[in-house]
Amino acid sequence: MSIEDRAEAVAKNIEGKVQAAMGEMTGSEKDKIEGHHKQDQAAALHLKEDIKDKAKEIVEQA
Repeated sequence: MSIEDRAEAVAKNIEGKVQAAMGEMTGSEKDKIEGHHKQDQAAALHLKEDIKDKAKEIVEQA
């Protein structure tokens, strides 16, 4: 597990949530969409790290 990658994903998720919320408040569809896109990117980064962790676990058991 890469702490740096996980931290990057958390930061991107927070950034996306803030941007989406600002889009909601200002009525900016562009900001809402970009904010949700950043949250999706963060989820993908977390999934990648989860897969790497599981692969490492499987290799260590073999």
